[in-house]
Amino acid sequence: MHDRIGLLYLERLGADDVELLADAARHGGYREVDAARLRAEPARIVPLLSEQATRDAVFGTAEELATPGRLVTARATASAFLTFAVAVHQAAAELDDLHFTAEWVGPRRRLPVFDVPVLRDFVADPMRRLFLVELLASYTHVGSGATWERTSRGWRRRRFSELEPAQLAALLEVVPESERPGVYRRLGDLALFLTGVFPDHTAARGLGPAQRLRLLRVSGVDADIDDVLPADVTALGTVGLLELLGERWYRLAVANARPPLTATMQVTGAVSEQFRQARRVLNFVTDQFLFPMRGQWFGIAS
Repeated sequence: MHDRIGLLYLERLGADDVELLADAARHGGYREVDAARLRAEPARIVPLLSEQATRDAVFGTAEELATPGRLVTARATASAFLTFAVAVHQAAAELDDLHFTAEWVGPRRRLPVFDVPVLRDFVADPMRRLFLVELLASYTHVGSGATWERTSRGWRRRRFSELEPAQLAALLEVVPESERPGVYRRLGDLALFLTGVFPDHTAARGLGPAQRLRLLRVSGVDADIDDVLPADVTALGTVGLLELLGERWYRLAVANARPPLTATMQVTGAVSEQFRQARRVLNFVTDQFLFPMRGQWFGIAS
């Protein structure tokens, strides 16, 4: 398993990333490891992502972080992909030692929840960890621009951003059927990203009535969904709604994909069954590692 997963990581790491990992391995006591060996034996990469020496190399040592005025940051030589890989794997390691997590229940509100085993179970699968890493890395470069739309009054210019769920959902009405699985997949990604990394921002910004109706319509959900929403979803407001829709978008992506399913789409199907756990894991990763630098990495004001 580590051979295959390690190769997937190696394909996504830059030369500086591999050198950084090799240097961290030597500092951690693995004297025989160098960059050439990591490339030849990619199975060594995955365990290194959870090592304390790798965490120190990417995010700074405990002594550095204790320096007054020192913010958590990432080394300039570490790519975004490596930074997020270390964050996800280190968070998974931390969950092994915790009895509860601070659960997001509203803007600037956290409550202790004692069901850490379900989060451990989610991150125990290496493909789900890679899924989260790739999700985070994919939002460091977001598509945006303008489109032209024919209206009863002529052509109208509309701004487009991949970070706007309603704008992204509008693509479902114009793309060929063969491209819809990709749009559904990206809608699910966006729901997970916004609720996992920026829950406060997402909850405070909300969704307008027109946006909400468009999202429900393209998702095949009854507009009277508020009458049947579970209480735990309703309590989370926009985060709860996007969580519900994100789960549905991932399922639609898989259902509309042409078989045989790719490995990525197979993981998408698995995540659709555990969307809330995925969101909570990202909340934990963000709180532990990403919080101070989110705006710089993703271009969203917190």
